[in-house]
Amino acid sequence: MKTNDQFTDWAVELQSIAQNGLKYGNDVFDRERYEQVRQIAAEMMAAKTGMPLKQVKTLFCGDEGYQTPKIETRAAIFKDDRILLVHEKLSDDWSMPGGWCEANLSTKENCIKEAKEESGRDVEPIKLIALQDRNKHNKPILATGIMKAIYLCKVLGGKFEDNTETSDCRYFALDNLPRLSLDRNTPEQLEMCYRASKDPNWQTVFD
Repeated sequence: MKTNDQFTDWAVELQSIAQNGLKYGNDVFDRERYEQVRQIAAEMMAAKTGMPLKQVKTLFCGDEGYQTPKIETRAAIFKDDRILLVHEKLSDDWSMPGGWCEANLSTKENCIKEAKEESGRDVEPIKLIALQDRNKHNKPILATGIMKAIYLCKVLGGKFEDNTETSDCRYFALDNLPRLSLDRNTPEQLEMCYRASKDPNWQTVFD
């Protein structure tokens, strides 16, 4: 994963080396060195982002085993040429329903779950619009690699209910969008979803 920020890329590479070393290293002294490298990488990211070191360690150094990207899903739901967005309680911005993929779910199953939890809609994913490297399309750049799976979904039923993550759910025209949560979705990504909804021969976009 390259972020186009050299300092961040160095920290990410150090963290990856340390995590892989802790997974496969057996020598106690080597493991101590890998822990030191991981600590330095975390301190670099804390200095870069201004986040508390404890929070950086949780987000940046919390995984175990060989380092791989995380998976996020998003549901693109349309009605009368308008896209369904949910209002995020934490950020006060709007986004397509979605979130981290649960360990025991496929990306399709996770998309269905997140759409239900955040928008109240029962959906059927019918097309994989895109599989994108998040850092190539969304801001801010994160030290953790994330792949974003965006599905075009058909609504089967359901209605919005207030929940712990979202406080509202509405359909918006592309020329009248609310303030978006840009780390979750951009106007360009929504426009891509709109084009996919109109194209029966759409080919999945991937990085």
